[in-house]
Amino acid sequence: MKKYISKFHYLTQDLPGSSHVEQTRIACEAGANWIQYRCLSKSDEELITEINEVAAICDDWGATLILTNHYHLLDKVDAQGVHIEDFDADFAAIRQAITDEKTLGASATNIESLLRVQNTGMVDYCGYGPFAHTDTKPNNKPLLGFDGYRQLQKHPIEIPVIAVGGVQLTDAEPLMQTGVYGIAVSAAINLSLDPAHTLKEFYQKIY
Repeated sequence: MKKYISKFHYLTQDLPGSSHVEQTRIACEAGANWIQYRCLSKSDEELITEINEVAAICDDWGATLILTNHYHLLDKVDAQGVHIEDFDADFAAIRQAITDEKTLGASATNIESLLRVQNTGMVDYCGYGPFAHTDTKPNNKPLLGFDGYRQLQKHPIEIPVIAVGGVQLTDAEPLMQTGVYGIAVSAAINLSLDPAHTLKEFYQKIY
């Protein structure tokens, strides 16, 4: 089943002084149509309560809600899918658990892992990075830079590839020009002086 995948993925993050609910409200009001709830600091009970609040906002604005990793909560909340960050995840088992109705995203850091994700036949899109240095999801993987996304044209990539990791506003236009399907952004919006305005600027450069 072919799913709708937005070209712009907005990610919430654990921040002091700004809840995931508030981040979601600001993003949806500014026009975000794809919210990835990325909370790594709460118990399942706390997550369910907060995700339902986030889901209500997404429903009001017609935005797609994707959970990071917590696919075991999908039957308890109103979300449209999950994004799995574990490179070694069993995507066949996850797909069976969440059914074909839900969107399944994965992460990859090089061409080999991207092709492996694609070849499972289970995944709807892939977050590919890191593009540049990021403190949101620290890792020791090589930075792809613009050329890393241009290289995708040399391979039989068929699923939507989303550039992720340290993407700044000035990177959006040249990244889209590499032929990548879309862009995921977290800190560049959430840590800006005016998150709503910054999100709108990203949209203008992507669409």
